[in-house]
Amino acid sequence: MRVTSSSPFETEEIGRRLGRLLKAGDIVCLFGDLGAGKTTMVKGIASSFGISSRDVTSASFTVIAGYPVTPPFYHIDLYRIESPDDLESTGIWDIIGGESVSVIEWAERLGDEKLVQSVRVYFEEPAEDIRVITIEGINEENWSDMQARQA
Repeated sequence: MRVTSSSPFETEEIGRRLGRLLKAGDIVCLFGDLGAGKTTMVKGIASSFGISSRDVTSASFTVIAGYPVTPPFYHIDLYRIESPDDLESTGIWDIIGGESVSVIEWAERLGDEKLVQSVRVYFEEPAEDIRVITIEGINEENWSDMQARQA
């Protein structure tokens, strides 16, 4: 499924709608260049779990930020991960899946085999303020039903 955003507000709203479809055990992997809108998307997803968008910042220096909500919510930013050893030392495998919802920026650093059971979100920037966002791994009927209810 592809959606277009022309502002950070719209990107956050797309994230909010995506977040409403998530449940415990879900992993969302975000792919895109620096400044593409990944953290803005995380803010929207987090808000659907009752987390204030101002509490969500780039986790680049802490790698993993956890939020005590139900289900537990983790924002994982792998920007500074350079090797498989770095990844192992984060404890990520103890966090993702299970009873939590995890959203992972720079998910390409996980390796392809780890992404099979995830929701994948790809950001493209065809123009300065335009983002084309491709979402894979969700039931598009659920997305369409939710959009119809909000209209």
